[in-house]
Amino acid sequence: MSRPTLDTTRQRPVLPIGADVDVAVDRLLHGGLVGLPTETVYGLAADAESRTAVARIYAVKGRPADHPLIVHLTPAHALLTATDGGGWARDVPKYARRLAEQLWPGPLTLILPRGPRAGDHVTGGGDSVGLRCPAHPVAAALLEAFARTAGRPGAGLAAPSANRFGRVSPTRAHDVVVELGDLLDGARDYVLDGGSSRVGVESTILDCTGPAPALLRPGAVSLAEVVRIGGVEAAPAPRPGVRAPGTLATHYAPRARVLLAADDAAADVLLPQLTQLPELPEPTELARGPRVGLLALENIATPDGVVRLAAPEQAKGYAHALYAALREADALGLTEVVAVPPPGTDALATAVTDRLRRAAAGAR
Repeated sequence: MSRPTLDTTRQRPVLPIGADVDVAVDRLLHGGLVGLPTETVYGLAADAESRTAVARIYAVKGRPADHPLIVHLTPAHALLTATDGGGWARDVPKYARRLAEQLWPGPLTLILPRGPRAGDHVTGGGDSVGLRCPAHPVAAALLEAFARTAGRPGAGLAAPSANRFGRVSPTRAHDVVVELGDLLDGARDYVLDGGSSRVGVESTILDCTGPAPALLRPGAVSLAEVVRIGGVEAAPAPRPGVRAPGTLATHYAPRARVLLAADDAAADVLLPQLTQLPELPEPTELARGPRVGLLALENIATPDGVVRLAAPEQAKGYAHALYAALREADALGLTEVVAVPPPGTDALATAVTDRLRRAAAGAR
């Protein structure tokens, strides 16, 4: 069992990291928050039926109260309705059931008409709820153990990404501690270490409240795959009023300014302009060091004076490395990150480009 150590500067327990599912379950049952490993990113989990625990998620993240959360469930209970013993959703379309049968567990979130089990505290007061079944063995074990120990079949965990609202999502347990350690309570909260997230970007989100699915956020599951499995053409746009997490124009932003370059030629023009900036008025060791980072596929060269943050071979590796690279930029005190999105229109290339555009939209 992991035990928190004492931070003598703050005289409070340091947020513990461990691999003990039983400890995580105990913390959740007593209103605590748990850093939850999934195949996409790490989440900040709470008992989805506890208004008090979920309110702590909002407070820790600084998240607007009307911004809905995703409820994580086991596949066996995710789409049960009020009439067959579940109640998280109602009026589930047939295409959504087909998607769940073939793509859950996996990096796919379905926005569905809310059932009686989905309270306003997880829906942001809206008429729909986001449901997902993570494909991570540690997350699956926690969900099963939590529902069993709580004595509530189908109990779920509300779990947005474990970062301050609008910032870069964590993909490692250590990132959760760095991001939220000062805001969590080592005596009641816990970070469950499941290694590095395999995918690296958040789930695909689909609006499934109408007769056809509509893409709200791209992820590892492509829209073409959704159409093929769901058996219906995608809607051109989500239904009015449907809200989902992670869909704001500005999101996933580090402290460093993110600048997009369309290709290597554009990066070759932009990078020298940034590296030749005049010295800061009050030089420090940090100010005298490199100020610009580069995030691009390995075939794009790194100019002198630029920090290479990642050099993935393809879109899959880019997605896996993306958030760790943006966090590294902040750790190094870089002021700008030039990012060249991966080419192509496959699912992960599209998802990475989406995240970079949202990060760049927050440029100061």
